[in-house]
Amino acid sequence: MIRWAVTLLMGLMMVGMLAAQDPGFPPTAKPGAKLTVEYEAPYFFEGPTYDPAGKKLYFTAFGKGDDIQLLRLDAPGKVTVFAEKTKGVNGTCLDQSGKLLAAQAYGQKVLRYTLTGDRASEPEVVLSEPTLNQPNDVCIAPNGTIYLTDPDFKARKTSAVYRVQAGKAVKVIDDMPLPNGLKVSPDGKRLYVGDSHLKLWKVYPIHEDGSVGKGDVFFDPRNADRRDPDGFTIDEQGNLYLSGRGGCWVVSPEGKALGLIAIPEFCSNATFGGPDGKTLYLTCDKKVYSLAMTVKGAVPVPATPK
Repeated sequence: MIRWAVTLLMGLMMVGMLAAQDPGFPPTAKPGAKLTVEYEAPYFFEGPTYDPAGKKLYFTAFGKGDDIQLLRLDAPGKVTVFAEKTKGVNGTCLDQSGKLLAAQAYGQKVLRYTLTGDRASEPEVVLSEPTLNQPNDVCIAPNGTIYLTDPDFKARKTSAVYRVQAGKAVKVIDDMPLPNGLKVSPDGKRLYVGDSHLKLWKVYPIHEDGSVGKGDVFFDPRNADRRDPDGFTIDEQGNLYLSGRGGCWVVSPEGKALGLIAIPEFCSNATFGGPDGKTLYLTCDKKVYSLAMTVKGAVPVPATPK
């Protein structure tokens, strides 16, 4: 009897653990929606941003060395090479004027592209800081402040998060071994950052002057998949779509898991787009997926870029 009771108890504990680890499909997805492959090729895809003016998705494709292209999705299975040999353009986002901000890893820069025509014109240099490691991701706050992650993948000693002020990089976070994806909350009060070494996401309060306060752990799922946290996006309700740790986690602004979009390949990033704004695009290893949603992405920030 004792052995049976112990076995039953252990079984119930395992069921409870599995339930905690698998929150199910997110409620923000359209009922019955399934992942659709929009593009497939032997590249590692990253940095998705949807341009609502041109109604196109832009994303990056990692080849060999610094041969990284900026692609535009014209139709399922069809892309245009918008820019090539970009010296490591990785994370991207739109600024308030509709131009594309891009973190350039191997040039230690933040660039701004104008999204017109089939080929990119020479981008504007927003930040050039040779002392940086390799800028990874970039985001913009409602007041126009630009933030970027700069991980030290080699020694993990000089990683930091910066904000751009008067063309200079001002350090705001230095307590993360490998900061990766980042986003500012729609109200501009919080900065979310994923760490590829700690395998979790943190949140930091943003002060009025753009500086950042002490951070806390925001989300650390109880699952066995330890694939790196990477880029992410936010919907109009403030929910976060966090790539890594098994796919794309949908998490409330309070840090509660709402669901998991399980993806077999490594998922690097996410963004909202589509004609009605209710399509979630997911960049992954060798594939770009889409998923129909019931929500739109967070409202684009107003104001004038700094």
